[in-house]
Amino acid sequence: MAQTILVVDDAAFMRMMIKDILTKNGFEVVAEAQDGAQAVEKYKEHQPDLVTMDITMPEMDGITALKEIKQLNPDAKVIMCSAMGQQAMVIDAIQAGAKDFIVKPFQADRVIEAIKKTLG
Repeated sequence: MAQTILVVDDAAFMRMMIKDILTKNGFEVVAEAQDGAQAVEKYKEHQPDLVTMDITMPEMDGITALKEIKQLNPDAKVIMCSAMGQQAMVIDAIQAGAKDFIVKPFQADRVIEAIKKTLG
């Protein structure tokens, strides 16, 4: 069975790009969310194997959403997605329990490497 992934980004274009990379590599994108609050709801609903989470989003940012998901499931696997120059936020995310991070614009091989490493 394909491993399931929740894709979270406020930009539809970015969600489409990452979804494309994932599906071409045999992963199943079970849901998408455009902000942190939606991400937490979709996580509860689908219990995906992994979440790709944008850091800066409206409503609720990715780090807050990460912390909420970790409260629901301490074993949740979350990979943060950040634009260049967000190093401080990436450090916060790793301290909050993120497993890895990928930098935008996405490079397919780096995305897949991070996901395979995280899923073990």
